Amino acid sequence: MSTVRIEVRAEHDYDVVIGRDLLDAVPGLIGEDADRVLVLHPEALAPRAYALRDALVAHGYEPHLLVLPDAEDAKTAEVAATCWGVLGRAAFSRRDVVLGLGGGATTDLAGFVAATWLRGVRVVQVPTTLLAMVDAAVGGKTGINTAEGKNLVGAFHSPVGVLCDLDLLTTLPAADLRAGMAEVVKCGFIADPRILELVEADPAAAVDSSGAVLAELVERAVAVKARVVGEDLREASLREILNYGHTLGHAIEHAEGYRWRHGVAVAVGMVFVAELARGAGRLSADDVARHRRILTSLGLPVTYRGDRWPALLEAMRRDKKTRHHTLRFVVLDGIGHPGRLEGPAPDLLAAAYSAISR
Repeated sequence: MSTVRIEVRAEHDYDVVIGRDLLDAVPGLIGEDADRVLVLHPEALAPRAYALRDALVAHGYEPHLLVLPDAEDAKTAEVAATCWGVLGRAAFSRRDVVLGLGGGATTDLAGFVAATWLRGVRVVQVPTTLLAMVDAAVGGKTGINTAEGKNLVGAFHSPVGVLCDLDLLTTLPAADLRAGMAEVVKCGFIADPRILELVEADPAAAVDSSGAVLAELVERAVAVKARVVGEDLREASLREILNYGHTLGHAIEHAEGYRWRHGVAVAVGMVFVAELARGAGRLSADDVARHRRILTSLGLPVTYRGDRWPALLEAMRRDKKTRHHTLRFVVLDGIGHPGRLEGPAPDLLAAAYSAISR
């Protein structure tokens, strides 16, 4: 495939580069004025990190590699402090760069560390999972978790570039690829129905990491996020639509001790808010059924444990979108037409949850 560049308009504009065999392009995103580069990566990506280190040395940079805990275990204040310690001992200055090589947890942490070191240094994101390519690495939202919830500590800090090398997806476990598709499908529900049509036409092709269908889905999903972020960088209004399905999704992740993949939890969350919108008279039963059909075709769950509702409700009350203890949800007024539902009645919430319970 040819390389595609999608511009994201932010406090500084940057490109999301999508293609194959792109890792040699990383030094070009860093820029010539940097001296040091901190590469954050999980243990599983050590071989790619070593190859990247050699490329950085060849371009005159001083690379420092730091292995992170897996997945959400990386997103803690303790791990962030370890990163700050490395930056301090290596005398990283404001001209230097943090680089996140990994999935969404890695890019979230890398962005947060970059945002907080010297009140902000540059960050380059090299996402290696589908979820990170279409969501976590794009848009400049960074964060770590606390015992009280997910991403409650963070900052808006846009990268100077994002490189999505689709070849990295060919070794991604099937479960991770399916989980990432939840965020792709989300973009279809809120803004680009063509995404839904592509998945419905051939769900197997949608998760074929070497195929043209997945490449188009990535491009479309990134374009949706770029457009929304460009209009609302700091989530004052429009950008909240990107949280479709995330309010309950985050609560499920918290209830599961972050053992559930993010996209898997969001899949359940999307069906919940679809049922909520149907109960409020804003979404048709056919559109709710379409949610279930598409997500099921991708091997994603559409139900959750019926005995967890009180704990989930409490977790949702701590969600970032809650205002003055009033729950707020992104819902649909038809496919491609997102809106908000504020302060739904308790019986409406309970009925929506009952519809997804098992």
